[in-house]
Amino acid sequence: MVKAIISPSVLASDFGQLTAECQRMIKGGAEWLHMDVMDGHFVPNITMGAPILTCVHKGIPDIFMDCHMMVAQPEKWVNDIADAGGALYCFHIEATSDPLSLITAIHARNMKAGVAISPDTPSNAITDEIGEKADMLLVMTVYPGRGGQKFLERCVPKVAELRSRFPEKDIEVDGGVGPKTIDVCADAGSNVIVAGTAIFNAPNAEEVIQLLKDTVNTAQVKLAVK
Repeated sequence: MVKAIISPSVLASDFGQLTAECQRMIKGGAEWLHMDVMDGHFVPNITMGAPILTCVHKGIPDIFMDCHMMVAQPEKWVNDIADAGGALYCFHIEATSDPLSLITAIHARNMKAGVAISPDTPSNAITDEIGEKADMLLVMTVYPGRGGQKFLERCVPKVAELRSRFPEKDIEVDGGVGPKTIDVCADAGSNVIVAGTAIFNAPNAEEVIQLLKDTVNTAQVKLAVK
């Protein structure tokens, strides 16, 4: 059984008070902070890079930055993100031709390695070898790099397929996840939950974080009994 991990997406935060917003999430019970790094190539938007991560890490030295690298050449940025204090480096399987070597490079910089798949990528793109070597697997439930999208429930079976192959692996969902959509994600086997506006814009972020966590833990108990 894997434990629930809540990773609020800082893209939904007030960037003018980024460090304070991250501290608010940690105080509210979040284990990780999800940092969306977009390069304008792999996805159409540009967000943040290593200099911003460095500032956050300086303000919160023990922060676990879950860095979602929506970039065209993920091999290029491993050292920069590691130097900035990144704890987990999650690249898209669609953006590299040699995921195993990339995972090795990430581990060499003492970061956890994550592998992400976009909505149109099947879960079997993550082979057994890749999945075993990675520390986390990310199933996108919206298209990366575009805002304001609805949760794509058709992606959820990929979570269940990966969970069946990797029962002890951290499996993350990202995109349109919140109190209304957490149940299907948790029941499929996801234990790492990325949520943005559902947490940052909530009247009580702590309550939402606890709800997401409780839902995952309850589902994990049920899955363990099966």
